[in-house]
Amino acid sequence: MLRIKDGFTGGRSIILPPMVIEMELADPLVSSLYITDIGYYPKATHHFRNRQTAIDCNVLIYCVEGAGWYSIDGGKQERVSANQYFILPANRAHVYAADENNPWTIYWVHFSGAQAKIYAEGAQHPQDVLPNINSRISDRNNIFEEMFATLDMGYERENLRYVSSLLHYYLASLRYLQQFRNAKHVDIGDKMDDNSIVAAAIHYMNENMEKPIKLKDIADYLGYSESHFSMIFKKMTGHSPISYINLMKIKEACVMLDHTDMKINQICHKIGISDCYYFSRLFSNTMGQSPKEYRQARK
Repeated sequence: MLRIKDGFTGGRSIILPPMVIEMELADPLVSSLYITDIGYYPKATHHFRNRQTAIDCNVLIYCVEGAGWYSIDGGKQERVSANQYFILPANRAHVYAADENNPWTIYWVHFSGAQAKIYAEGAQHPQDVLPNINSRISDRNNIFEEMFATLDMGYERENLRYVSSLLHYYLASLRYLQQFRNAKHVDIGDKMDDNSIVAAAIHYMNENMEKPIKLKDIADYLGYSESHFSMIFKKMTGHSPISYINLMKIKEACVMLDHTDMKINQICHKIGISDCYYFSRLFSNTMGQSPKEYRQARK
């Protein structure tokens, strides 16, 4: 049985037992890079850690929304905002916390191994992962979910080896950001036609699935007025931008209901809806049944 803790509403974490970490260390493949703890905390109000006794693993914190801060060895306090990450090096005292007024939503991983220093190098200061037309934020988040889901299935050797391989890919997507983006380059050209505008808008929606997206956000991203963008989007898709966003969110929720054991309040946060009652109404209006009924019917 995995030890999974929900430290915050919608939060998930897995802390690997010492016996499993010993298995990782003993495996010639896994020992190169392995996870000791992993989690996702949405809007982590009052999140605070003060480790004056250093731990022997690196700590990656990837902020996708909100803000926070950290310091290493009692040094300068660094501010972190949305679309930034940092890595606290192993064997160094540190402290970090969510912003009191705008608490962060974070993916986090404690990792170690012979190759860990390669990925941690240069990331003691906040690193930008800003969305653009070539960004692959949703792809990266899917890698995280695959690591989490695999550990959730059990600690068999093959699972640990697969997660180690995924961890290389996940950390490389941050450490070698431009190469990760270039591998799936999307060229919309200097002048966008209507199809390109819609493609860029849908890309933005995917990249920001975990946030409450407003019409103005997309229009500003594309450099169009809200009315002009809405007219183009409705003409090309038959849906208003907000209606389309909601359809995308419900589609993603269906995938999670079908293929994960995430609680409904966890799924809410993963698709950028903090009000579970609103999510249930939106889901019921779209799918004709509540999230709970949908999941039961698919078993």
